Amino acid sequence: MVGLAAAITLTGCGVPPSDVIQAGEPAGGMLAPDPRASAFVSVPLYFLDEGVLTAYPREFGDPVDLGTVVRQLFGGPTTSEAATATTELPRLTDAPDVQAGSGKSVGIGLPRGVAPLSRPAMLQLACTVAYVGGAVAAQPSETREGTAPAAPPVQARRSPAHTSVQVFGDGWTLTQSAKPCPDLPQP
Repeated sequence: MVGLAAAITLTGCGVPPSDVIQAGEPAGGMLAPDPRASAFVSVPLYFLDEGVLTAYPREFGDPVDLGTVVRQLFGGPTTSEAATATTELPRLTDAPDVQAGSGKSVGIGLPRGVAPLSRPAMLQLACTVAYVGGAVAAQPSETREGTAPAAPPVQARRSPAHTSVQVFGDGWTLTQSAKPCPDLPQP
């Protein structure tokens, strides 16, 4: 109906009908998207599959921000991952504070009221952090007043197995090495 109305309107204005006119190649160049803007990196988040520590790949923008990866890990398995994956990590009411430590360690501060984490939960964190951000501590970054250097965005990569994570809770601290993690190079 709209097409008929348009045809009547155009012929009434004296615009002659014509065939398709070839005009060369489509425009390009100026509006081409930046290839880096749509880059994604697959990063393994470690969950439990029948009690066994297992990597579940997730897509993240590149470069990968370690804090974002840790928040996703605490968020638990996605609906599709939940068919086989479980987690020992608690659901948090506030985002964890992810900080670069000294050497090859990463510190994670948890909100008040979170109970000490189980060994499987600590391994989930250590293995995920080792894969993504083991080299974070070697990279200097800006500091906030009274805190350790913040974890900068890093490229996803495997890191040495001696990477560790230190988790700080309300009156407790736990440390876990990534040495027992599957799929990480051993020193």
